[in-house]
Amino acid sequence: MVVLMDIPEHPPTAIAMIPVAYVRGGRTEPIDDHWGDVIADIVLDVRFSSDVLRGLAEFSHLDVVYVFDQVHESTITVDARHPRGRTDWPRVGIFAQRAKGRPNRIGVTTGEIVTVHERSVTVRGLDAIDGTPVLDLKPYMTEFAPRTPVRQPAWSSELMQGYWS
Repeated sequence: MVVLMDIPEHPPTAIAMIPVAYVRGGRTEPIDDHWGDVIADIVLDVRFSSDVLRGLAEFSHLDVVYVFDQVHESTITVDARHPRGRTDWPRVGIFAQRAKGRPNRIGVTTGEIVTVHERSVTVRGLDAIDGTPVLDLKPYMTEFAPRTPVRQPAWSSELMQGYWS
């Protein structure tokens, strides 16, 4: 049984974050599909030394946390909608999809590490466009992957059919 608790209302707290890096190269437009072969660099801010990436080349993949900074506020969804505007798919809440028009405009993608340079990482399959601010980088570890079977609705599998190919 789930017990819902009343959470006292308080004003939203702003959280200031400074990007650790920016995406350079790859795509310049946020096209919905065919991201699998896109190669881009994640270039660290000058405040970081090359030591911050030490050991990263030992990993095959990288989780990238970034901001959809070019998403206009007027397109942010705070309720339910049809994914990609497709009325043949169910109307689902923004937290039941991975659309870019999210309340905090935060994206997360696992990309393949191609090379690690002094202060940059070349990644394949990063669905962020040139100039995107990167908030964090984390090596992908299988131990953080789901430990139980994954399930998802059929519409989401249909939506993703051409996303990486």
